[in-house]
Amino acid sequence: MQKRPLLAVAVLLSFALLVISLTALLQTKDHPSDVAIPPYVPPRGYVCYRAAQPIRIDGRIDDEAWQAAPWSEPFVDIEGDKRPPPRFRTRMKMLWDDEQLYIAAELEEPHVWATLTKHDSVIFHDNDFEVFLDPDGDNHLYAELELNAFNTTWDLLLTKPYKDGGRPINSWEILDLKTAVHIDGTINDPRDTDRGWTVEIAWPWRGLKELTAAPVPPRDGDQWRINFSRVEWQHEIVDGKYRKIAGKPEDNWVWSPQHAINMHLPEHWGILQFSTAPPGTAEFRPDPSGPARHALHRIHDAQVNHRKTHGRYATTLSALGLANLRDPSFSVPRLEVTTNFYEATVVVSLPDGKREKWMMTSDARISKK
Repeated sequence: MQKRPLLAVAVLLSFALLVISLTALLQTKDHPSDVAIPPYVPPRGYVCYRAAQPIRIDGRIDDEAWQAAPWSEPFVDIEGDKRPPPRFRTRMKMLWDDEQLYIAAELEEPHVWATLTKHDSVIFHDNDFEVFLDPDGDNHLYAELELNAFNTTWDLLLTKPYKDGGRPINSWEILDLKTAVHIDGTINDPRDTDRGWTVEIAWPWRGLKELTAAPVPPRDGDQWRINFSRVEWQHEIVDGKYRKIAGKPEDNWVWSPQHAINMHLPEHWGILQFSTAPPGTAEFRPDPSGPARHALHRIHDAQVNHRKTHGRYATTLSALGLANLRDPSFSVPRLEVTTNFYEATVVVSLPDGKREKWMMTSDARISKK
């Protein structure tokens, strides 16, 4: 007779525990535990000085003006330190004047080969050199330029990153662009060992005005976002000709690491700082808004995933698992949400005591308000 009350109590306790578990589950359904986000890693920076003399675009990088321009650090794997360093050295340098931005690159390569000769081919199917440029640094309307050892080019305009629904505009052409390649060796001849190839690019401000509302030509101290990539395929020699090894993925070597195999993450691109100072005398200024911009991008990624899962944007950082997204350099992020739109804002504390507000919107555009 005494077992029945005990059994009833046990059933009631089990039911209560079930209710508590379900309640906790419902409460955490839209409020996941804080997720670990990758730390902010400052991108590489380069001070670009004015060219003191005219530059002849012939691919050789031997004009007197180039001697004053510093070489960049050697390129690294696109994923950064998590991957082995590149097999061959790649480096770049830049200059500017009243007419255009100049880019030079040196690619160490014991076997120079190329196949594509038609403009606007998908150039990275060959070994290539690539430039990605976003003057505003807002993720929208940025340019991509690729060229191979034949100096065959592919230029296209991206409305925004592919992961955010961006469209490539392949019919877009860079106005008055000049490019040249010099082969230090012989191309498509596997009988000898080459030293590599060099690239020169003259990118007129006239064409860059299509991408930005910022001053063009730039002013002393202005900073733009830019990155460079080198695609390198492993090859074999068959019947006296180079051939890519089937099934082997390409290597991607970059100036500023992307931390993922994706060049279309503009938040990781390096920073190009223009200077009118004598070459070698200007100091690169790290971006004080970097940690805040990094946080806004992580909010954006979480919002995109939240909407895919729940059909709506989250109204709180807790719902995104980002309740502890904090940094001394910026305020607690603020979210404003409608049915089909979200806006995230932070206030950045600058070294000089001033403040500026940064905003990320659901169309993946980041900007200073």
